[in-house]
Amino acid sequence: MNAAPPNASQTARQRARAELTREIKEAARRQLAETGAPQLSLRAVARELGLVSSALYRYFPSRDDLLTALIIDAYDSLGEAAEAAAAANGTAGPRRGWRAVCHAVRDWARANPHEYALIYGSPVPGYQAPRDTVGPAARVPLVLGQLVRDSQAIQAASPAAPAAAPPVPALLAAQAAIVAGAIAPGVPEPVIVRVLIAWTQLFGMISFELFGQFVGSADPADDFFGYAIEQMITYIPIAG
Repeated sequence: MNAAPPNASQTARQRARAELTREIKEAARRQLAETGAPQLSLRAVARELGLVSSALYRYFPSRDDLLTALIIDAYDSLGEAAEAAAAANGTAGPRRGWRAVCHAVRDWARANPHEYALIYGSPVPGYQAPRDTVGPAARVPLVLGQLVRDSQAIQAASPAAPAAAPPVPALLAAQAAIVAGAIAPGVPEPVIVRVLIAWTQLFGMISFELFGQFVGSADPADDFFGYAIEQMITYIPIAG
């Protein structure tokens, strides 16, 4: 009889730990939907899963650790949706890629409203997001930044006179330079400022829709959202 590999029991433990970690996070997401992030409780999660609280603390030492895991998962899930949309449409040109990514972000938010609220809603009192969340949070901006860089390359091949625009204040130009360095190296600061305006419009529209602020005006918001995305493309502008 062949002996089991030396690490077989360890692998089994790892699978069991991964499965329980997944169950804990699923239970926590249900809590988010029912009571909101500020009311998230490790004791309540443990009770739902039939565990003692001390067992849960071996997986997540505090509520903030569990919140961080949920936030990273949400950012990663949204980032995967944006990256998939860019990969499926980006080869058709930056405009189509930008359009597809914006719609993918909205679709994800509508399918995951509580996770969206966790990362783009009101801050959770007493919680300070650690640096671990920065990389996952940057995934969507990096996708959009690459599309802007691709657009700039197209425009450089067929240069045209830039549209007149107010001068960018010095502090804002410095802030835009930092953003450019992070998501779109080489893109001029005035373009980055317009990207920031479009970025805030994108998530502002989604938040208005999810939180009921379009009722009585642009509800349902499909046509408004689609039209606004086309206006973003013209405003930045996105070529190709």
